[in-house]
Amino acid sequence: MSVSAIITNMAENLSLNLAKKFLGAEVEVVVDRPLGSRHPQHDLVYQSNYGYVPGTKAPDGEELDAYYLGVSGPIARARGKCIAVIHRLDDNDDKLVVVPPGMEISNEEIWLQTNYQEKFFQSEIIRQLK
Repeated sequence: MSVSAIITNMAENLSLNLAKKFLGAEVEVVVDRPLGSRHPQHDLVYQSNYGYVPGTKAPDGEELDAYYLGVSGPIARARGKCIAVIHRLDDNDDKLVVVPPGMEISNEEIWLQTNYQEKFFQSEIIRQLK
């Protein structure tokens, strides 16, 4: 294995390990890309509320990203439960999936609500072990 492959693998593991710590936890999400907004650099319209968990630091140097699903309109921030992690197999930028307290959604629904962005990556959904 090359040095760059080892470094990439380490970054992916750091991202996944950080994200998994939030499974089952209540978190606050600051939404900097609300439902219906356009990506500042790419031809992409956000079909869900997308933002970050303040006070965290992912391996890419930014806050840990999160989809806030289960609401029908744009929001600025919200608290909710992290029910899953979208682990990108070809990128070291895993995403939390956060929903309003008491809500549960299926993996299929997660894919439907995040596919507009996740279709560009090879990903898997990781859930908390029961």
